[in-house]
Amino acid sequence: MDDATPPRVPRRTQSERKFYVFGPDIRGGGSGHGLVFVNEEKLLTPPRMIVRPEGGGFPELKEKPHIAYDKKQGKPPRDLEGTLSGYWFVSERLKQIFEVVDPDAFVFAECDYTLNDGSKGPKHFLCDVVRSIDALDEEASDVRVKYYPDHQTGEDMKLYSVAGGASLHFHEEIVGTAHVFVQPRLAADPICDDVLYVACKSAKDIKGLWFLDALTL
Repeated sequence: MDDATPPRVPRRTQSERKFYVFGPDIRGGGSGHGLVFVNEEKLLTPPRMIVRPEGGGFPELKEKPHIAYDKKQGKPPRDLEGTLSGYWFVSERLKQIFEVVDPDAFVFAECDYTLNDGSKGPKHFLCDVVRSIDALDEEASDVRVKYYPDHQTGEDMKLYSVAGGASLHFHEEIVGTAHVFVQPRLAADPICDDVLYVACKSAKDIKGLWFLDALTL
């Protein structure tokens, strides 16, 4: 069921830290990227149907992930694409930005990346955000709260939905010095602050990222 809350007018105090929901830019439609995870089945850990474990990060990989670009499948990859068996696909230059801004928030696995003609492509990585911080200020936020039965515990599980729009506030003292994190139980991409936002926007020709102000989703 939904928690009935009155609509709020999104606003941010002058001193309030700015947060964004960020991830691959999926606007524009079309076929999307033409990336193919060639050896995905070899890297699975049954009964998981994707390589990424339920808790995130990387399992013990038996071999290096092989990602191939097939122009028949779609467009060449930008600096950030998703998803490939639960992971983002990032360029080396974007990886460097992520690591400079918040190295503890991300994990990476280097790929064998091949181009449409079979030749070796530039260095790319699978990427996952592994820091989780439960920092949502539910009282100050305008977000749908839903409850679903958890068959393992027998109790209702709380989830936050941004479908139809939301305004998210976070407890800054809980976020602390982190610049990137996943908000548990939030049906949205990871969260970052303006440090990562400015770093990405200041870099030349970084493509494929989309930032949404968490206050006006």
